[in-house]
Amino acid sequence: MISTDLARALRDAGLIWHPASGDRFQLDEPEFEADVFTVSDMTIEARVYSTGAILAFNGTTEWALDSVALDDALWLPSEAQLRELLRGTFRALRRLADTFAVDVEIAGTALTFEHPEPSDAYAMALLQLLGRVND
Repeated sequence: MISTDLARALRDAGLIWHPASGDRFQLDEPEFEADVFTVSDMTIEARVYSTGAILAFNGTTEWALDSVALDDALWLPSEAQLRELLRGTFRALRRLADTFAVDVEIAGTALTFEHPEPSDAYAMALLQLLGRVND
């Protein structure tokens, strides 16, 4: 699973989240960092109103939360979602001795990002791509 620090960096770089069933997230508060939630039509539902988007907690007895603003949640994109966001820049995921390497081509330049977690290697590549798009 992607690290909280990289998820926060992606958000800060401009990655926009449109919650869908199956998406994982954390509440963006230090005391909730160990808690990971999953958007689901049954328990945590994304709702969009004219005033903004919320994540509604439906029938969760262990939480005293009815809902949280989308801005208070931190999306933890999956490996597949990160790969999809890289789109045509993605070239390969390789298993190395102690890490995973994600190869991308951005603006004609071949780049490799290594990390022990494949999702973090994807996130590092996406951060590079977002930096190019936002420049």
